[in-house]
Amino acid sequence: MLKLHFAPNSRAGRIVWLLEELGLPYELNKMDFHPKDLKSAEHRARHPLGRIPVLEDDDVTIWESGAIVEYILERHKNGGLKPTVEDPMWPMYQQWFHYCEGMVMPPINTIVVQTILLPEDRRDPVALGQAQRLLTKALAPINDWLEGKDYLIERFSGADIMLGHACFMANRLGSVTDEMTHLAAYVERVTGRPHFQTAITMA
Repeated sequence: MLKLHFAPNSRAGRIVWLLEELGLPYELNKMDFHPKDLKSAEHRARHPLGRIPVLEDDDVTIWESGAIVEYILERHKNGGLKPTVEDPMWPMYQQWFHYCEGMVMPPINTIVVQTILLPEDRRDPVALGQAQRLLTKALAPINDWLEGKDYLIERFSGADIMLGHACFMANRLGSVTDEMTHLAAYVERVTGRPHFQTAITMA
């Protein structure tokens, strides 16, 4: 059985969401987002940097959320929720799948560090402002692309697991502006999915 090591309010939530959407059996090891768990010798044996998520599948241990999503889709669902290379939407699937970690999550990471993780006396308002502006810029093309679409490739896919979860996080940080009507509707759509609700409650 698949075993997922995760902590709440992190990228690991997208893996729980995927497992729920696919109806795959899995076991959860819920950890605190704290060095006592993440930097323990036990967890460092799974991930050398003490990060989450980590997926164990028999003799396979794999980390990085995007890699885990790809692994699950290919090995356990024969590419389910992922278009084939011949599909006209495959290039857009690839683009938005990777846009998540390439453009959206880096400024989100900085915002979280500067507003939540660091003590107030160590926070840098300049770094925070730069990250907030970068995130707004990164969200704008998603909003434009989603005009007239329910999902990123016009049907729910692994790209929505990746980027949809990132947009949910961006919205929680207040970065989905009133002008981003298509993106706001998309966030409402993905967060309203029953399996998303289950995953976020668990994670």
